[in-house]
Amino acid sequence: MLIAVAATLVGLAALAWSADHFVAGASAVARYAGMAPLLVGMLVIGFGTSAPELVVSAFAAAGGNPELAIGNAFGSNVANIGLILGITAMVIPIAVHRGVLRRELPVLIVVTVVAWLLMADGALSRVDAAVLGAILLAQIAWAIVVGRRNPSDELAREVEESAAMTRPRAWLSLITGLVLLVLSSRVLVWGAVDIAERLGWSDLVIGLTVVAIGTSAPELASALAAVRRGENDLALGNVIGSNLFNTLGVLAVAGLVAPATVDPEILRRDLPFVLSLTILLVVFALWPWHRGSISRVEGGVLFALWLSYTGFLVATA
Repeated sequence: MLIAVAATLVGLAALAWSADHFVAGASAVARYAGMAPLLVGMLVIGFGTSAPELVVSAFAAAGGNPELAIGNAFGSNVANIGLILGITAMVIPIAVHRGVLRRELPVLIVVTVVAWLLMADGALSRVDAAVLGAILLAQIAWAIVVGRRNPSDELAREVEESAAMTRPRAWLSLITGLVLLVLSSRVLVWGAVDIAERLGWSDLVIGLTVVAIGTSAPELASALAAVRRGENDLALGNVIGSNLFNTLGVLAVAGLVAPATVDPEILRRDLPFVLSLTILLVVFALWPWHRGSISRVEGGVLFALWLSYTGFLVATA
């Protein structure tokens, strides 16, 4: 048991470190290869912040633990909104751009509903996974087209800054980050599954709690870094992008690797909570007595809901 706990903790720490270095290195390498900053931002950073969820879920599905993969996707979405945005908003109110409300947030709600409908038959098939993957590709293409109309895109500027590292350092950061990302994911999945079996927890619960929190670490680091730079509006954009990748990309990868039966609890408990939390985020962003921001009180509400949900999962495990 102690070995499994140690493996999980080491895996989580290494996962957070490797994801950060992988994204930084990949961004710089792509810029040296001549890719436009906006394209790098959409693909490299958008994929990179969800790389832990993608890799962990792929290994979990391939290893015969599909519930861990599905739980990781939805648990990370809950952690991104409740834990990350909640804490960030409590530190400093999060600015909300109207474009985000008109585009990404409604899309996130629709995507969550689509995933729910696809799995309503109690299965995540390869056809379901292919549909989710196709929606993700369409969303990326649409975001790039829309983003090109805004030359002051924040992701593009963030990528320009990441390209400041030298070419050798960029390749070193990319390769070491990717190798450690894979290794730490394997260690994390092994440790988490072993703990779940010894405690009598299901793979779903361990995916919704321990693994979800760990794989959301890059988003938390990114959000707090944005706050320190005075760019707290980026925290919301990163979380929305990550949740889109989790719902579409992570589930698509898991379903394509190994089609799975969907636990009824996902449909009765977890998906309704993910959707409700997303809708609540939109309500807070549109609240009439403040202009375009998520306040500290609202951040506290989001964080309290995440704590309650996680506590309920642990208590009933």
